[in-house]
Amino acid sequence: MLGSRRSRRRLTTALAGFGLLLTGAAVQVGSGSTPAHAATTHRVLFDNAHAETAGNADWIISTSQPDPLGENSSPSAETDWTGALSSWGVALQKTGDYSLKTLPSGSSLSYGGSSSTDLSNFDTLVLPEPNTLFTSAEKTAIMNFVKNGGGLFMISDHTGSDRNNDGYDSVQILNDLMTNNSVDSSDPFGFSIDSLNISSDHPAAISDSTDPVLHGSFGTVTKSLIANGTTATLKPGDNSAVKGLLYRTGYSGNTGAFFLTSTFGSGRVAYWGDSSPIDDGTGQAGNTLYDGWNDSSATNAALALNATAWLAGSGTSTGGGGGTGGGGTGTCTAAQLLGNNGFESGNSTWSASSGVITNSSGEAARSGSYYAWLDGNGTATTDTLSQSVSIPSGCTSAELGFYLHIDTAETTTSTAYDTLKVQVLNSSGTVLGTLATYSNLNAASGYTQRSFDLSSYAGQTVTLKFTGTEGSKYQTSFVVDDTALDVA
Repeated sequence: MLGSRRSRRRLTTALAGFGLLLTGAAVQVGSGSTPAHAATTHRVLFDNAHAETAGNADWIISTSQPDPLGENSSPSAETDWTGALSSWGVALQKTGDYSLKTLPSGSSLSYGGSSSTDLSNFDTLVLPEPNTLFTSAEKTAIMNFVKNGGGLFMISDHTGSDRNNDGYDSVQILNDLMTNNSVDSSDPFGFSIDSLNISSDHPAAISDSTDPVLHGSFGTVTKSLIANGTTATLKPGDNSAVKGLLYRTGYSGNTGAFFLTSTFGSGRVAYWGDSSPIDDGTGQAGNTLYDGWNDSSATNAALALNATAWLAGSGTSTGGGGGTGGGGTGTCTAAQLLGNNGFESGNSTWSASSGVITNSSGEAARSGSYYAWLDGNGTATTDTLSQSVSIPSGCTSAELGFYLHIDTAETTTSTAYDTLKVQVLNSSGTVLGTLATYSNLNAASGYTQRSFDLSSYAGQTVTLKFTGTEGSKYQTSFVVDDTALDVA
């Protein structure tokens, strides 16, 4: 339709709620409660092959390696295992849902080998402040492990924390893993670690009641702590799945992220900018340790444990070792997830600018009577259409599809005066990725089907948003119908 749409009937927006519940989300229990027993055992490997006990560090769950059960087969208190990470290990062991091992000093990380500590036998790998560089073979193993469904927990310390004086600190080592490997060196996880030494702070959690790391079976996360640590810079343009969960005071968005999550291939990634929060204050003789785990000003234990559960699959049976896209794959029932996907229920489920969802005769629906009509006024206008949706963590396929018709009164063949952006946002409104930008230059008769792969957002609640922006002179109408988000 050429010309103004001013005659079309405007409908009021009535957002009844952001629809679909997070499939497979962890359920929060009261403080001190024991999480419900999972249907499977999550297999977690803690790395101690890269100088994790150098200097005053003691980043081990037990001195018995590879199997901590050799020190105490039924630990009830963190002192039953020896190590500054024993609180972490014992808390997981007591649930009955985890099988924990340590990669001993002198060993190497591998994937696809016959060793009992080969990554193919685990769902999650924890790298607690490594202090020696990973070899090329190890970096290939780690990246392929995550790509094929494994969970990776990366914990650094501040820049300059070279505990063994070999010329490399954990910031350099983990950045090297992400930028100098044979699998994907083009910012695969969507962030880089900042070269900073922040003396102290209490980074706060974002507001997202559906996030399984912030609101998991081990409790609610509100704050963490920095006792000489660093942060990360997010780069959602490189990996739209990256998500900051806790931020340094005064920071938000893509800077100052102290704790973050991301995905890569079929796997999951978590990063924490300081080792002090996982330190329980007790370890081997001769180490000067700090009890961040039990610090009453933070909720570090819940953060570490929830993140481990999320990385390992939160009750799922497949992992990185299975080679089937585990590492938190969960379960997935083939379905179409968008509510009111053809707009036939009018202004329900969707949040839209007034009049966007309409049955006006000014444009034609592709099917049924209703459709979404953004812009088309011939005046400076911004219209939006959005819906929040939770993509189950077990879904390896998630495809967004919709039909789009564009007509315009613009005569230019070279300038995009009017645009429609299709974006993915997190619950805080931060843009995680722009799927496409259309303009008056894309005008054509009839509807054209558009589709996008959203599988990298599995396990997240995201908002799908269409934003139409029109200039002040000639109209361009962006007409959307028959949307769908198909998962399997």
